[in-house]
Amino acid sequence: MKRVPIPKARRILSAVVTFTSLAIPFTTLNASAQPGQDNQTFRFNISPNGYPPYLIVNEQQPSGIMWDVVNLIVPRLGYEVKPLMIPRKRVDPMLADGYIDGTPRAIEWTENPENFLFTDSVVHVEEVFFFPNTSELDYEHPTDLYGKTVVTHLGYLYPTLEPYFGDRRIKRFDVSRDRDMFTFVLHGDQFHAALADKLVGRWILRNEGLSGEFRSSEEGISQFGFRIMLRKDWSDFAKAFNQELETIRKNGELEAILADYR
Repeated sequence: MKRVPIPKARRILSAVVTFTSLAIPFTTLNASAQPGQDNQTFRFNISPNGYPPYLIVNEQQPSGIMWDVVNLIVPRLGYEVKPLMIPRKRVDPMLADGYIDGTPRAIEWTENPENFLFTDSVVHVEEVFFFPNTSELDYEHPTDLYGKTVVTHLGYLYPTLEPYFGDRRIKRFDVSRDRDMFTFVLHGDQFHAALADKLVGRWILRNEGLSGEFRSSEEGISQFGFRIMLRKDWSDFAKAFNQELETIRKNGELEAILADYR
């Protein structure tokens, strides 16, 4: 079915979720904003549901590994960080159009990565399978999951498995929240595994009291660098960010942030 284009102003206004409970300054984007108009503000997408422990948004103020790193580095570059909650499907066009300035992203999770600029890797994420402890399934090769249904994150790309999802040798069932992956697998006989970053999965299971219900596969499907995705004309910002990232990696500030979420 052909999609009817939505006027840009309506699209942007409907896409932004106001995070009014933040203790730090927050403003809703306006439809007349243009790239570069406010060079003192870095408008950073933290997404409505977050991505714990990389992004945590269910508290008075954002937290998480990526938020803490951005909030440490970006003010040193002369910018105030403004968090904005953008639905996943709206992030790329809103970034391209200049309504936000950056978002956490792996290159491999981006449909058209050549359209954007990426910083160096802040932290690495490893995608593994989580199986109920009652299941005899395990993962070493995609053939181990033939005929099975894997619960995945809505909008995410999994290059290693795309051929198998495409011809349905392995079935994919999308959910919008990471914690829902484990709920579906735990309570639905038709779902056989959840596919998630190892650190994310363990964080969710620990906080949901489900650590004893699941085990993760030894083998994963990928290990990606989690970065900040920017517009291509932000090369100077990316260079300065990378230099400061290297500094905090060497002086222990990055490790201190990571230690808070392990």
